[in-house]
Amino acid sequence: MAATSSTASAMAVAATSPTIATAPFSSLPLRLRLRPKPLLFTSRLLLPVPKSSWVESVSEEGEEEGVEEDSEESGAAGEDDDGEDNDEKPRPEPVAASGFEFASPPEGYVEPAPFDELPPESPEDVAAAYEALYGPAFSGETVMGSNVFEVKVVDPVDMDREQRPSDEFSERVVQVNRVTKVVKGGRQLSFRAIVVVGDMKGHVGVGVGKAKEVTEAITKAAMNGRRNLVTVPLTKYSTFPHRADADYGAARVMLRPACPGSGVIAGGAVRVVLEMAGVENALGKQLRSKNPLNNARATIKATQMMRQFKDVAAERGLPMEQLWK
Repeated sequence: MAATSSTASAMAVAATSPTIATAPFSSLPLRLRLRPKPLLFTSRLLLPVPKSSWVESVSEEGEEEGVEEDSEESGAAGEDDDGEDNDEKPRPEPVAASGFEFASPPEGYVEPAPFDELPPESPEDVAAAYEALYGPAFSGETVMGSNVFEVKVVDPVDMDREQRPSDEFSERVVQVNRVTKVVKGGRQLSFRAIVVVGDMKGHVGVGVGKAKEVTEAITKAAMNGRRNLVTVPLTKYSTFPHRADADYGAARVMLRPACPGSGVIAGGAVRVVLEMAGVENALGKQLRSKNPLNNARATIKATQMMRQFKDVAAERGLPMEQLWK
């Protein structure tokens, strides 16, 4: 009796339970087949949602997406049937070659012969071409008849004060120091002389010489100054065209132009260099080291940084009248 009653109650519950709408698994999209089973979140436990509710939602979504996919496939098929592809852009037409043409040669133009077909050059031709570009050779031989002056170099040690070159340059001694060189056998004493050479017309040079005697050291320094001559830019008032500052080692020199009648307002080696260069109105100042050699060379460097109006006009390609404006 107990078994019969339990079977009857089970049949009654099955008859009264609602029918579950199921969809075939193969008809669902792939992303929906792998969709996890939804869970119902409660305060204590995670209970699964009844199968009837989520199966119906899945079937409805699958039907809607299937409709959309069918429409997209039909649209793509229609494009294939028409033979038109919207993704591919029309290719531009090839550009025609430009109509550039080289200029025609002038009348009477004769094309030169190739280099390989020219006759070989003789040593005289090579020497003449070299002299046309760079001047006479160092040996003094000339092919084009240029005036070549042979310079005879004389060792200044073998020269006396009376045998010095009689040119327009004058000399002024800035400093003579006794220097010592320590060697294995003891100390070797010698003299170092600093001499400024100039012609009072814008050319000046600073020279240094060492020798066992003072006169020989001064002669060496004078010859060294003549080998290192520079040109100082001067205006018609015998002053600088503009101001300039220069450094040489630890020395720094400041040079400023001055009005006529001012004279050379400077001291030390700066004054000697300016006077030997022919500067009559200028201001000079030694700002750092008092070393005569460094200050003299700093003065030379400062004068080489100056430029006159004609030099600036030549660099810009303008007449001086337009530059003054």
